[in-house]
Amino acid sequence: MAFLRAKQKAQVIEKLSQVAPPGETFIACVHAESGPSPWLAAALGEIPLVGLIIVLTRRYYFLTLTNSHVVINSANRWNNRPGDVVAAFPRHAFPVNRVKRASIWSSMYVQMPGNSSPTRLNIHRIWRAEMDQLSAAFPPGSIDPSSQPFDTPQGQGYPMPGQPMPGQAMPGQPMPGQPGIPQQQGYGAPQGQPYPPQQPYPAPQAAPHGQPYPAAPQAYPPAQPYPAQPGAQVPPPAQPYPPQVPNVPYPGQPGQQGYPGQR
Repeated sequence: MAFLRAKQKAQVIEKLSQVAPPGETFIACVHAESGPSPWLAAALGEIPLVGLIIVLTRRYYFLTLTNSHVVINSANRWNNRPGDVVAAFPRHAFPVNRVKRASIWSSMYVQMPGNSSPTRLNIHRIWRAEMDQLSAAFPPGSIDPSSQPFDTPQGQGYPMPGQPMPGQAMPGQPMPGQPGIPQQQGYGAPQGQPYPPQQPYPAPQAAPHGQPYPAAPQAYPPAQPYPAQPGAQVPPPAQPYPPQVPNVPYPGQPGQQGYPGQR
């Protein structure tokens, strides 16, 4: 059983890749479950048999947003593995309304093929980021006024394959300028204004013709000793060291062996 969202999405993409048209790009995948509000289902679950009926009648789906479609797959009740494709709607004709983004359980109503009334789909908080991406396919007026705002701006769709994302440039094309910021050339040069030429360093000045360079500064005079302070004792001049005595053995000491003079 796949518990991680990344694993579940990988299984959905693998399943859809077998039937998707050429060039289809998968953008977002959302897990949803049908039935009444999970909060209401939890309250009704206290009534005998009612909670069991809600569980058995609930259906699970994966909604996948591509560059051109919104595809709905069934999902296994026990292991969440994706099943067959239930419906595939063009992005500009996704039949969804009453979309409400909430803190825990978000909801939307989708008109499934063969059903007389829209089906309520509940989306848990852990899939809210993917639901924000899916909101790019929501038609105008489909969001409930009491809904929390989506992170993805409405009306900003995803590009077709080979087209750049908003704010990006095609390979080999300059980056489009931003409002209030002048177009840049290279690194920081305003458009149409090249960098100013670099000023050369001034050449060293030569000595006047026939005049040598001035002489180097005179060396500092030798340091003079400080005058003696009144009443201060003047140390006597240093005496030379006495001449070194040749290395002769020590004279014997009385009562000690090993020294000369002992037997």
